[in-house]
Amino acid sequence: MDAKTEKTLKRRIASAAGHLKGIERMVDEDAYCIDIIQQVQAVQAALNKVNTILLDNHLKTCVTTAIQGDDPDQREQMLSELSAVFTAKSKL
Repeated sequence: MDAKTEKTLKRRIASAAGHLKGIERMVDEDAYCIDIIQQVQAVQAALNKVNTILLDNHLKTCVTTAIQGDDPDQREQMLSELSAVFTAKSKL
C-alpha cells in the first residue's frame, strides 16, 4: 500500500472511530433514537468507503500481481479470497 492510500485510510478510520465515540455518548445521554441511527448510518458509510479503498488497492496490487504471475495456486487463492469476502457479506 502506498503512503497516500495509507494516510487516507488512517484518516477515514480515525474519523469513524470519533463518530463511534459520539454515538456512545449519545446512547449514554439517551439521545433521540433517530439521531443515533443517523450517526450509525454515517459510520457505516464511512467504513464502506474504507472497504472500497482497500478493495481498489488490493485489486491493483495483490490481485494484479497474482493474475500476471506464473503461479496458478496464487491466482486461485486470490480469487477464492475475494469470493469468500463477498459471500460472507451477503450472509450478514
